[in-house]
Amino acid sequence: MGVTIREAQERVDSWIKEYGVRYFNELTNMALLTEEVGELARIMARTYGEQSFKESDKNRDLGDEMADVLWVLLCLANQTGVDLTEAFEKNLAKKTSRDNERHKNNDKL
Repeated sequence: MGVTIREAQERVDSWIKEYGVRYFNELTNMALLTEEVGELARIMARTYGEQSFKESDKNRDLGDEMADVLWVLLCLANQTGVDLTEAFEKNLAKKTSRDNERHKNNDKL
């Protein structure tokens, strides 16, 4: 059974309140998000790019790294009062309106 974005936000909030004591402040979480994206980029560069794996990278899990990014993003959304379900729907509508022909007409694609 899947989890909606809203449910994920609620589950992160519950976890923080039960196990995490409190959220790190927004700037700390922004730094953590950047760190997690960097870890994801490292695995992507080694898996799909031209870099070779270091011994310390070999047991990293791509899905786990993506989930770490999602976790911190959900924390930031909760802290700043952003409903990511609503934000996603609005963003998708914006992209659809703005780009509904753009990519189809791109000779590079």
